[in-house]
Amino acid sequence: MNEDTRNLVDEYKGMTNEQVFDALSKKRNELEIAIENVSHDFNVGTIVRSANSFNARTVHIIGKKKYNRRGAMCTDKYLEIKYWDEWKDFIQDQKERGREVVAIENNTPRAAGLGDKKFAQKTTLVFGSEGEGITAELLAVADDVRYIESFGSTRSVNVGVAAGIAMYEWVRQRVLD
Repeated sequence: MNEDTRNLVDEYKGMTNEQVFDALSKKRNELEIAIENVSHDFNVGTIVRSANSFNARTVHIIGKKKYNRRGAMCTDKYLEIKYWDEWKDFIQDQKERGREVVAIENNTPRAAGLGDKKFAQKTTLVFGSEGEGITAELLAVADDVRYIESFGSTRSVNVGVAAGIAMYEWVRQRVLD
């Protein structure tokens, strides 16, 4: 007996990757994710995997195109991934499609707590690298900037963890409510 060993829920076992992509596409939500020059490749894979888990519509990768897909556990095959050389082109696309761009960044005075955010249906969450964060240029044109409140001694969580938290909060407000 040939068992499907992919990390899929039972509903998708036995389907080709294309069939899984098509089935998910029929019920995708309006959440989109953007990743700008994340320096640790495994974090990109982690964010892609979480985007699949929350059935995000699209993942945008701004800047560096190569990443360690191992962290994504093949979930990149079930999502639309768009690559952007420049943040300006990405922002233009978002504005033309009426999307609210929300940067998740803790290293800027403009940021407000995620707990107070009321998300729009058409939201794109943007995440940056661990060290440098999101570029100042992209932060300046984002519709909103939020940080994840911290209650311990460290000022932030890993970007892959932050992405999962922010995606869940959008889903909690826009899908589960």
